[in-house]
Amino acid sequence: MNAIINDPAKRHDFVLLFDVTDGNPNGDPDAGNLPRLDPETMQGLVTDVCLKRKVRNYVDALRGTEARFKIYVQNKEALNALHKRAYADLGIKSTGTKQKREDVNKTRDWMCKNFFDVRAFGAVMTTEVNCGQVRGPMQLTFARSIDQVIPQDISITRIAITRESDIETIVGEGEESAVGGKVTEMGRKALVPYGLYRSHGFFNPLLAAQTGMNAQDLEIFWEALQKMWELDRSASRGMMACRGIYIFTHESPYGNARAHALFERVKVGKRDSAAVPRSFHDYAVTVSDDLPAGITLTRLMG
Repeated sequence: MNAIINDPAKRHDFVLLFDVTDGNPNGDPDAGNLPRLDPETMQGLVTDVCLKRKVRNYVDALRGTEARFKIYVQNKEALNALHKRAYADLGIKSTGTKQKREDVNKTRDWMCKNFFDVRAFGAVMTTEVNCGQVRGPMQLTFARSIDQVIPQDISITRIAITRESDIETIVGEGEESAVGGKVTEMGRKALVPYGLYRSHGFFNPLLAAQTGMNAQDLEIFWEALQKMWELDRSASRGMMACRGIYIFTHESPYGNARAHALFERVKVGKRDSAAVPRSFHDYAVTVSDDLPAGITLTRLMG
């Protein structure tokens, strides 16, 4: 079955399920870093950017020392410096954004060859050093929680003081007792008690042929979806885990069925005994075996 889901000549549509317990899966900087929410339904949200960041970090940790698996979107080197590296390696002089089309095409292909995330997710590289644009074959949607989540903003204290002036002792006049400085500081931590999230993804083999994403890249991507949570542990994220990946593979690169119709075959519902979900066992996942012709279903961790 792995040979099927790793075939870059086939189209793959998939459902990703993951959960969080007592953690913040994706803070919103516009809301004091509280967990992201749909304000109308109170369902939790996790952005596609957050999920792709985890994939990038996993690939970098696993294969980052190899030339073909470098990561383009990272904080170690400026993007323009990476673009300059493409021009230098190809022996092409950069003339800024008004570069010859043939030069841009060559550097774009170089970027695809050397950076995993450019091959997979695409990139806009039309900055001061123009390497063109790449439309990635692997796309992810926002993840949305199955049920409402109620974020909690919890007060915490610490004994470490930030400023020296806050810890100094203030001495009064005469025989007044000395007044000590601060001994603790207050802080806050936001979390979701429990949330089961669902995201959808799409692999386009026609775009993969353009970027050079191959079977090895697909194998690493599926592995990352399962294992990236283990490398992304932090106190603020609580307990996060992959709970299932359901991959619908099409015989035709143009697709044998509509993606949304396939996704509807994966149903996630709260069990009757669970008034307030607090674990994955409070949910039931059912998958219809009634698949259209030309569609193969592969389950990973589900």
